[in-house]
Amino acid sequence: GSALIYLKGPKFLIYVSGALSMWGDRMWHFAISVFLIELYGRNLLLTAVFGLVLAGSVLLLGALIGDWVDRNPRNKVAHASLFIQNTSVTVCSIVLMLVFSYKEQIELIWDGWFTVICYTVVIILADVANLASTALTIAIQRDWIVVITGYNRGHLAGMNATMRRIDQVTNILAPLAVGQVMTLASNVVGCGFILAWNLFSLIVEFFFLSRVYRIVPALSVKPPTVEGDQEYLERSERRGLQEKTPKFMATMTLTDMHLKEITNLPLCFQRFRWLLSTCMDGWRAYYRQPVFLAGLGLAFLYTTVLGFDCITTGYAYTQGISGSLLSLLMGVSAITGLMGTVMFTRLRKSVGLVNTGIISSCLHLGCLLLCVCSVFAPGSPIDLSLLMPYFSSGSSAEPGGMPLLPDRSSIHWTNNTVLFDNVPSGTAPDSYISIILLFLGVITARIGLWCFDLTVTQLLQETICESERGVVNGVQSSMNYLMDLLHFIMVISAPQPQHFGILVIISVIFITTGHSMYFLYAHRAKRKHRLET
Repeated sequence: GSALIYLKGPKFLIYVSGALSMWGDRMWHFAISVFLIELYGRNLLLTAVFGLVLAGSVLLLGALIGDWVDRNPRNKVAHASLFIQNTSVTVCSIVLMLVFSYKEQIELIWDGWFTVICYTVVIILADVANLASTALTIAIQRDWIVVITGYNRGHLAGMNATMRRIDQVTNILAPLAVGQVMTLASNVVGCGFILAWNLFSLIVEFFFLSRVYRIVPALSVKPPTVEGDQEYLERSERRGLQEKTPKFMATMTLTDMHLKEITNLPLCFQRFRWLLSTCMDGWRAYYRQPVFLAGLGLAFLYTTVLGFDCITTGYAYTQGISGSLLSLLMGVSAITGLMGTVMFTRLRKSVGLVNTGIISSCLHLGCLLLCVCSVFAPGSPIDLSLLMPYFSSGSSAEPGGMPLLPDRSSIHWTNNTVLFDNVPSGTAPDSYISIILLFLGVITARIGLWCFDLTVTQLLQETICESERGVVNGVQSSMNYLMDLLHFIMVISAPQPQHFGILVIISVIFITTGHSMYFLYAHRAKRKHRLET
């Protein structure tokens, strides 16, 4: 009986809905990158443009997305985000299936310009899906679960940890699943598999979220925004934007007032001014938060090459590490990430949330020292002379660099990298001590990393007022994407394996800066607590 009650309860429904959503996101993010490589042949330009569009759109629109989440009913936000996300992926999958099936005929239309239009449509649809996914994540993981737990910190920590465990597992299994389909069948079948999954996921998630909304009455109640509107009215009066404000406008929402404000500007300029004002207000709200330094510190952790992404795994591949061993290391890293979620719940219960962040920060930095040691250890390919390729003749022909894209006849997909049968791994180094220290540091650091991530996430949930929860988390997403964009700029500036050691040191500097910001926040929070008690 108790098991049946739990299965019908809101927590389990949120877990299942989140698992379906994360599985679909992981499959799509992995597959779309591979599809773009396949479409553009021997060039990564299309993939780079796609990554830039994704990062830039969230960076610019994060505050607007969060503001939209705040100002609309929770069920409307969740259903609209879910529908837009799955519909965009479905339509994009259909376009990709047509392009893959009739690629030669499409390239002949309009002297090849129709192909460019197809690529543009694919990127735009994928970007819309990513924006909708960002809105859904903010709504469910930053707002809904806070209300579902009744603002109980212990229950909130448990749900946060469980959602992160689900994310860790799907991060490994989902790309492998769709990669196997694409390898054993074809790209068209892979698109069809993703299309079918999104249609199935849309129906199940819609039903589950609707049921959660019905059985948790608190979700239907959102705080009024009259105070924020009043502040805007007062600012407008001080700036002389209005001679007199009618009384009935005090009850209007901030959005309606911006759109209906009587000015001499055309409507399009009024809307643009409202969008700009909303973004600025969102960033100001983010800066005003007591946990501003903690959130900014978390964002700094995104500027790193010390993770299991395509950069680190590609570097390992040039250093003689096989694809099978890389897959094994990815599995071990997922296990250590799960250990971090377990450590978070136990530390929070025993030492408190703020101290949990301090302990996880120290653990994270301590493990990353192994990565710094790997830069100077035997077997490290670091060569500082390659930092000036434009002044060294023939530097572009230095050995050790990976070809941009080898023959696509036999491609195997792992979690976040592309491996090729007909391309041998990099020349075996004189010693494997460097690469062993690197991966030992990266894998063990994930314990502290995910524990710290959960700490800052819960701090944001607990301290941000309900009326600003969406916009602040939207700005936090923008900051995360901004710092992630910097890490790709770093790699573009120093792309050779011999440069990787420099990137490791820069990454550790950014991570140390981020944790230092958290230490400062923790010091201020403890001092404030002492003064209050």
